[in-house]
Amino acid sequence: MTFSKDLLAGQRILITGGGTGIGKSIARHFLQLGAEIVICGRREQVLADTAAELMGETGGRVLFKTCDVRDAAQVEALLDWIWAEAPLTGLINNAAGNFIAQSEGLSPRAVDAVLGIVLHGSAYMTLGCGKRWLAAGARGNVLSIITTYAWTGSAYVVPSAMAKAGVLAMTRSLAVEWGGRGIRLNAIAPGPFPTAGAWERLVPKPEMAAAFEAKNPMRRAGRHEELTNLAAFLMSDAVGYINGEVVTIDGGEWLQGAGQFNFVGEHMSDADWQALRTRK
Repeated sequence: MTFSKDLLAGQRILITGGGTGIGKSIARHFLQLGAEIVICGRREQVLADTAAELMGETGGRVLFKTCDVRDAAQVEALLDWIWAEAPLTGLINNAAGNFIAQSEGLSPRAVDAVLGIVLHGSAYMTLGCGKRWLAAGARGNVLSIITTYAWTGSAYVVPSAMAKAGVLAMTRSLAVEWGGRGIRLNAIAPGPFPTAGAWERLVPKPEMAAAFEAKNPMRRAGRHEELTNLAAFLMSDAVGYINGEVVTIDGGEWLQGAGQFNFVGEHMSDADWQALRTRK
């Protein structure tokens, strides 16, 4: 264990989309660090199976309830149900939807599907938790999973880029508005972290997946424990002065793609570089 086992003791944290993928990995790690976890998603059986699995592995407590985060009424009902037992101390906005597509072929329904989950869902959850914390004079902590193309944009995933940019703006805006009232907000921008299901929609060919995962200076995909360690760190009181920040964990991928001449290394052999050095 990277951290002491009581790092998140006493915390009660909701993870949206916590039944699978990165959300499930975060839930497992947080349980190991002493937190109580609530997970939500649209598929009840997936949530039930995950809760049973994680409680069996860790001995911690996992509550679950179905919720479509695109529906503000369902979000409010979920939060009422949670608060009826005890308040949350933290929220992880992890639920996401994404797919690759040529943008000129996107239907309004396709755009709405992604914005509904990522942008509207994160906003409904964050505002719902925030108003409850503020009314009670309680502290709160919100961590949103975004992406590096929230600030650069990206072709072929335009609705996701739009939605993640909105979540980033929400994070920074509310960090200022609510920071002095005991609520801090931060975000993580991951690079490639393979997850079953989502990966097949984004990189449907094996050769694409291999290229995508190695398209960074470290030439590998991220490991889930690396991301969950970062999430635990940001959710802990040990870094309570970090507010409104976005921490990138992508092996340097976006920096590599940002420079105009970064592509050169892929096309120059050792002999080519030597020829340049000796050119008169």
